[in-house]
Amino acid sequence: MPVLIQHYLRSVRINEPSLVRVVRAILSAVRESSAELAVTFVGDRRMRRLNREYRNKDCSTDVLAFAMRDAPMPQASRLAPRPVGDVVISIPTAQRQAREGGRSLDEELTVLLVHGILHLCGYDHERSEREARRMQRRERAILQRLGRRPRLVRQKG
Repeated sequence: MPVLIQHYLRSVRINEPSLVRVVRAILSAVRESSAELAVTFVGDRRMRRLNREYRNKDCSTDVLAFAMRDAPMPQASRLAPRPVGDVVISIPTAQRQAREGGRSLDEELTVLLVHGILHLCGYDHERSEREARRMQRRERAILQRLGRRPRLVRQKG
C-alpha cells in the first residue's frame, strides 16, 4: 500500500517512515490495507484556499479529505493498489489545536489522520447527529488500537 507524502512547510520536518507506519496502521484498522493514500501538509493560507475552492467555506480548517473511492479507474490500473484519496492537514491549525487540547503535535496529527481517513471511507459527521456519534466512536476505537505512536514531526530551528 503506497503512502505518498508531501509537505509545503519549512517550520516542521516530517518523520516520513513514522508517518507511513501510522497511516498504514490506520488503513489496516479500517480494512483498507491495500489502498493507496496521499497525505499533504500545508499552511493555513493554502488550506483556506482549498476549503474555499472545494467546500465554499472561506476559512482555514484542520483537515480536508478528498475521496477517490468512486472515481472511474482504467482497466489496466485495477490491478494496482486502489487510491482511497488524499488527506490534507494544516500544520499551523494542528499546532494551535494541540496546544488548546493539551496534546502533542504528534497526537493531534494522528487524530487528524484518523478523522481524514474515516471521511475517505464514507464517514461524515456533518450528515447527521447519529452519523457524527458513529464516526466519533470509530475514531476513539482506532486511536485506542493505535496506542502510543512514534514521533511524526520535529520542529525546525
